[in-house]
Formats: sequence, C-alpha cells, structure tokens
Amino acid sequence: MSAFEDKVKGNWNQIKGKLKQEYGDLTDDDLMYEEGKSDELLGKIQKKTGKTKDEVKSFINNL
Repeated sequence: MSAFEDKVKGNWNQIKGKLKQEYGDLTDDDLMYEEGKSDELLGKIQKKTGKTKDEVKSFINNL
C-alpha cells in the first residue's frame, strides 16, 4: 500500500470534506472510497474537477 493510500484510508472523512469545500461539484457518490481502489477514486475526482491526477494527489497530500 502506498503512502498516499495510507493517508487516504486513515483520514478519508476529513479529506472528503476538504475536497468538497475546494471542488463544489463533487458529490458523496464521487467520493466513495473503497480500499485498494484509490486510482479509480482519483480518476473520478480528476474527471469532475478537470485537474490532473498529480494535482489531485498533491492537494490531498498537502492537507
């Protein structure tokens, strides 16, 4: 498991709230986290926000 996945798994409720504040278009359905599927989650966030995966990862890592 990557450091990114560890962070997401351990702090998901906080991260989800910050993502919704930053990107108002994201819904709870967009932000459903399933263990081992962080790439799919990043893809959904990327598609909805127009950001790159690296930008989304950087935003989350800097929380």
